[in-house]
Amino acid sequence: MALLTKAASPLTSKEWQQVLEDYREEHPEVTVLDPPNAIQHLHNRQSMLQEVADLNLSNSYGEVCTPRQLVIMKDPSSIPDAVAKAGLTLPLVAKPLVVDGTSKSHELSLAYVEASLPLLDPPLVLQEFVNHGGILFKVYIVGETIQVVRRFSLPDFNTYDLGNNDGIFRFPRVSCATNNAEDADVDPCIAELPPKPLLEKLGKELRRRLGLRLFNIDMIREHGRKDRYYVIDINYFPGYGKMPGYEHIFTDFLLSLVQSKYKRLLSGS
Repeated sequence: MALLTKAASPLTSKEWQQVLEDYREEHPEVTVLDPPNAIQHLHNRQSMLQEVADLNLSNSYGEVCTPRQLVIMKDPSSIPDAVAKAGLTLPLVAKPLVVDGTSKSHELSLAYVEASLPLLDPPLVLQEFVNHGGILFKVYIVGETIQVVRRFSLPDFNTYDLGNNDGIFRFPRVSCATNNAEDADVDPCIAELPPKPLLEKLGKELRRRLGLRLFNIDMIREHGRKDRYYVIDINYFPGYGKMPGYEHIFTDFLLSLVQSKYKRLLSGS
């Protein structure tokens, strides 16, 4: 701990990762939950969904894909041309490119006319909006355990009053705990949870591809398509206090890691 507190100035992300890597090498008895470089992969919305897109998951329980998206690094005036060149269809959800843990990095904007696009603030990711009945599924991953909760999300686009703004709807953090939809009176076709076998396959593949064990997946079901799901965000170490039964699940997870670690040490492997 002395090593971590002697820095005269704040460490950069790269320096902090190196400190952790050095500590892990010096203390092999310490259990590291997830490697820093893998965690960093989820701090960028350009890279976080690539593993899902490459997975191309489809089976008898449904299809999992990602919305088409475009990264804009600078120059808001160039956005309309970039959107047209990429062939994206409005409305578009605009999200900050970097997820840094602040509430601002989780704020969304919905742009629905071309003239509004230069009003957006890069760097950002633009995702094609998919109508999904206003319900989002938060899929919590804790090791091999998966839990799902419903949250209210952005309403379908045809429900907006389009005459009262500049072509952009701005939203605070959408899928927070206050938007819990577990007990809401929602159309069963919209509220039905994704099939467990599909989630288990998705969770297993993403754990392997991302090299992480503690994250959550934000999923939506395309309205009118019972078997088509979109992953729209992945978050590292989300607020597990909002997950049902998190105390026992998380405790069992930590114990299993420690037991596995000591078994390997005792066996000399």
